[in-house]
Amino acid sequence: MPPNGQSFLLDPEKVAGPTRYSHARVVNPSTYHTIYVSGIAAIGPDGKYDGVTENADGTFTINVAEQTAAILRRVDSIIKGASDGKANLYNIVDAVVYILDMKTQYADMNAEWNKIWADRASAPSRATVGVKELPDPRFGVEIKATAVFEA
Repeated sequence: MPPNGQSFLLDPEKVAGPTRYSHARVVNPSTYHTIYVSGIAAIGPDGKYDGVTENADGTFTINVAEQTAAILRRVDSIIKGASDGKANLYNIVDAVVYILDMKTQYADMNAEWNKIWADRASAPSRATVGVKELPDPRFGVEIKATAVFEA
């Protein structure tokens, strides 16, 4: 069984499109530990914002691809730390992606996501939710995840 459980696809032969996620992941809870990762945005422990350019007029330009890549690196570090190195991004069974503008930012976020997971069978289940705002105007995307690893 893969590190993030068994993938379930409702109609695997009919699944098409550029988005990679499983419809569900099946995990035996008696043999696995669960890590619940809080919503993570593109700010590091040093206070530096990834994927943000401050404009002369005080507004911000957000690069969602850069932010998504940075968030996924942080989530990977969190999972590795919480599991004492026994797990990583590939142990994620479920994720929620919060994004400010689905029309202009979804494709960039999804392209970074697809760089990590090569196909739907290996990818976690995922919901992507368009939101009005995130906790900081420099955030374009935030990701919350649940990972499992063998006990």
